[in-house]
Amino acid sequence: MTTVAIVPAAGSGSRLGRRRPKQFLSVGRAPLVVRTLRVLAGVREVGGIVVAAPPEAVGATRRLLERFRVPRIVAVVPGGRERQESVWLALQVVPASTSLVVVHDAVRPFITGSLVRRVIGAARRHGAASCGVPVVETVKQVHDGKVEATVEREGLWLVQTPQAFHRSLLWEAHEKARSGGFVGTDDAVLVERLGIPVRMVPGLPENFKITTPADLARARTFAARGRR
Repeated sequence: MTTVAIVPAAGSGSRLGRRRPKQFLSVGRAPLVVRTLRVLAGVREVGGIVVAAPPEAVGATRRLLERFRVPRIVAVVPGGRERQESVWLALQVVPASTSLVVVHDAVRPFITGSLVRRVIGAARRHGAASCGVPVVETVKQVHDGKVEATVEREGLWLVQTPQAFHRSLLWEAHEKARSGGFVGTDDAVLVERLGIPVRMVPGLPENFKITTPADLARARTFAARGRR
């Protein structure tokens, strides 16, 4: 098993304002986490998937994935309070034979197999890869409701997942972050702290993260239009 995907799915989704964690909300005919996992499982290069679920919902998550017949699940493990901790806990059960680890957010269901493969290919060649889209809007730095500066947008990208890394590199990056008490917003920043460059692959505009009620409504519109 040379490539394994880790899917952190342990968040509470409090910003969505729902009692049920957002990754378990339905979009179309399947919960978000199922839609996401189906895409990853359909990528030939991905030999297995580890899911980090809310600790109180590990059993329920396993049963959900069995009911929807999601293949290639290696394990469902209890996640942590922070996304970073969930990835670290999932990394513990990734088989030692794995050479590459893909990390993808459970609540980004509109990825494509092509994008996953391109990120995997870049990571194989360069050691670490992410995907994202260039910033096209004007960017302002604002404090207390007042514009302090206009930021030059050239070279700025909005970062997405999947991200992929050589397994040993991702392990080292997480270990250093843990020992230094550093918490990052994605795994790429942990690798950057090692001084390792992360290759950027063009992502997809529809590969948005479902965080707010407006995001959920947009996702359901996408699904209704046949985008899985």
